[in-house]
Amino acid sequence: MRIDVWSDYACPFCYIGKRRLEHALSQFADRDKVEVVFRSFQLDPSARTDETRDIHDMLASKYGMTRDKAQAMNAQLAEQASGVGLQFNFDTVVPTNTFDAHRLNHYAATKGKAKEMTERLLKAYFTDSVNIGDRKVLALLASEAGLDAAEASAVLENGAYADEVNQDIAAAQQLNVTGVPFFVFNNKYAVSGAQPGPVFTEVLDTVWAEEQKAPQLQVVGQPKSQAPDAEGCDDGSCSI
Repeated sequence: MRIDVWSDYACPFCYIGKRRLEHALSQFADRDKVEVVFRSFQLDPSARTDETRDIHDMLASKYGMTRDKAQAMNAQLAEQASGVGLQFNFDTVVPTNTFDAHRLNHYAATKGKAKEMTERLLKAYFTDSVNIGDRKVLALLASEAGLDAAEASAVLENGAYADEVNQDIAAAQQLNVTGVPFFVFNNKYAVSGAQPGPVFTEVLDTVWAEEQKAPQLQVVGQPKSQAPDAEGCDDGSCSI
């Protein structure tokens, strides 16, 4: 089974949804036969890497609310994150552009380290309060995820994997994805948002059960025994 996950590293629900999926997978008997593929999505492609406002002011400006209201909303999000074992430090989060972080994760995927890199980037943003739009920071995070820092730095500087990021974003647009996280199971079922764990469990069970069913061959038209004019070979002879 394959699960494609569109997400952004600056999306709190993406981190929460990731944990809920992981919990569902931990209880899934055939989890070793499930491949999770992380796909790129940008909530704000125009975001700066040198943003001077904090996350509370940015949220207040975006949604036309007071700073106090924005802080209260973020506090509620932090409480949700705590419920799945995550620590969100919104007061010190560094808002930034995530495009380079997505490029880095595509590079990590070529080295078999996408899972580790995804986790490290999310933790770096929401818990460690570092600027994941800074290429020097990204190279350090790459080394912490088990990658070669110098090679990761070269990838970041030469613009590699930009096409792969844009292709993921284009694929999301074709699926009419307007928000993340967005989970696609075997290209058949989709889960939108950080749904409760039982939702993921239900989809895992449904998809797995369908995959185990032997496909039934559907014969179109009458069998040759009932259609003398049908051309074909049987029992060692061929009709012409």
